[in-house]
Amino acid sequence: MEIRVRCNCGEDKEEEGRCKEWAIVELQGVVEPQPGFHDSLPNLQIGTLCRPSSQEVYTLTIGYHELTGSKVPLKKPMMVLKKVKHSPIDRGESSGCGEVELQVVGIIRHRILFKNRPKALISKPQPTSKERQKSIMLGSVPSNQAL
Repeated sequence: MEIRVRCNCGEDKEEEGRCKEWAIVELQGVVEPQPGFHDSLPNLQIGTLCRPSSQEVYTLTIGYHELTGSKVPLKKPMMVLKKVKHSPIDRGESSGCGEVELQVVGIIRHRILFKNRPKALISKPQPTSKERQKSIMLGSVPSNQAL
């Protein structure tokens, strides 16, 4: 069986013969959605990926967790393919099986690797105005300081 691979990258004049660049996001551990989201997994947004500077350092924020990662080149590039089945009726053929074609969607040359544990973004709660007034009235001198 012969499977044709077709690249549409050169058809659009804006792309100028280049396929779209993709990247792999590699996490250490498991990302588990909450039970209510199992029906909508294909379009579920899990976080925000940012590159805060011109360096190859990336930040991924998922809820109250922040991960820091780096861009690493792959040893061998990979292609992202889309399988297209052509029915025999479309081709004007009377044979029973259709033809399968693979279209190149993009090329993966890098991965963004997050190998460290996440940093918690939750900070210590700020004291209320009443708690601040009590500490001022009681004399907020640290116990290890001499008077």
